[in-house]
Amino acid sequence: MSSLNGEILIVEDALSVGLTYQAWLKKERLESIHVTSGMEALDLLRGSEFKVVLLDLQLPDIGGMEIMKVIRDEQIPVSVVVVTSTGSIKTAVDVMRAGAYDYVVKPAAQERMITTVKNALERETLQTVVKEITKPYAKPNLGGFIGSSLPMVGVYRMIEAVGRSTASVFITGESGTGKEVCAQAIHQSSERKQNPFVALNCAAIPKDLIESEIFGHLKGAFTGATTNRDGAAFAANGGTLFLDEICEMDLSLQSKLLRFLQTGSVQKVGSDKVDKVDVRILCATNREPLKEVEEGRFREDLFYRLHVVPIHLPPLRERDDDVVEIANALLQQISDEEGKTFELFSDDAKQMLLQHTWPGNVRELQNVVRNAVILNDGSVIEAEMLSIGTAIIPRTNNTPSAQPVAGMKGPELRVTLGRSYDEIEREIVEATITHCRGSIPRAAEMLKVSPSTIYRKREGWSQAS
Repeated sequence: MSSLNGEILIVEDALSVGLTYQAWLKKERLESIHVTSGMEALDLLRGSEFKVVLLDLQLPDIGGMEIMKVIRDEQIPVSVVVVTSTGSIKTAVDVMRAGAYDYVVKPAAQERMITTVKNALERETLQTVVKEITKPYAKPNLGGFIGSSLPMVGVYRMIEAVGRSTASVFITGESGTGKEVCAQAIHQSSERKQNPFVALNCAAIPKDLIESEIFGHLKGAFTGATTNRDGAAFAANGGTLFLDEICEMDLSLQSKLLRFLQTGSVQKVGSDKVDKVDVRILCATNREPLKEVEEGRFREDLFYRLHVVPIHLPPLRERDDDVVEIANALLQQISDEEGKTFELFSDDAKQMLLQHTWPGNVRELQNVVRNAVILNDGSVIEAEMLSIGTAIIPRTNNTPSAQPVAGMKGPELRVTLGRSYDEIEREIVEATITHCRGSIPRAAEMLKVSPSTIYRKREGWSQAS
């Protein structure tokens, strides 16, 4: 921190207004610095460590929007609260797109101003803590994983911890979250990394052949067995056997797998001979394994034998800015493969990537990037080049008169006409939160407002009902 004392920078050309804001903040024991021009503000922002900027849009030298552009381009770590005399929706959308955390309309109410500033300070404090926690993982080298979001830091730490162990690991997560990548990272972090890593997808093999695929068979053991064959367990001897989609395994084979785990013994189909192998088992599923146990589709004793160390992979929608980092890496890779010259995504394209909920996770993102690269030319991927599938949010009112909201990008939302603006606004906000699976920050990104705005609105609706 510089010699200047203050967490908050007030940029307001009207001296009396700026001093009023300072007095309000001082009552809350919040120190601030007040300047009356944009150039003074930029000089201080570049030389001092402020957490929040209260920014007037109309300044005598340079505009507030230009200051926000500098903050964004130079990546100055500060939350911007815009103070504007124009309370129009267009102004709100413009400042939020420019990177503002929130905005306050003049004449500002003291309580509203203090609440907004405190929320912005809490956000900056949280982001500082997250950066400290994630700093060692800013450039992770864990078997192909990309991203340093807080949920993924937990995954990286688990991988490093279990890599030193020989315990079985049960990986869960939605389809496309990278369960095999996780298994490979565990193997590469272990003392077995010089030995084989063998992956077997239990859902892709007919159930009458999967025993042979795992344990091997002798010639003539069944129709089509024309030669002797070692199975995956033999192939992985000394290394790691990864059983993907383990919950798809037939119950009769589950008992044989359990016996293998307990004894380390393998008996090929059609053979009386029992062989010993040294294999570490990793498994994965996109189902809820405990639910499979409760409904009798998965053996309880096998579940507890495998479920020694659980690792859950977060879906892409919960990984914050990782989606852009992954998309950039995919863009470089796919551009090289396709002989194209794409280098980056435009700001609008990035926003589009961040707003989508990615039900197909990284696999869906990979398809979207590949589609854009193949069908277009240039150096920059624009938003209109991204073919991102739309999902329909379930209507909260099923009357036939429901009509789609005109011009709404992304997911389609139908609302019923003939009601008040407040009712329609509440329906849109709540439906968006539902679409984002309860994530208010993600809903705020989609609606181009700050999370604090949604929290305040929901609090008001709760008190009114």
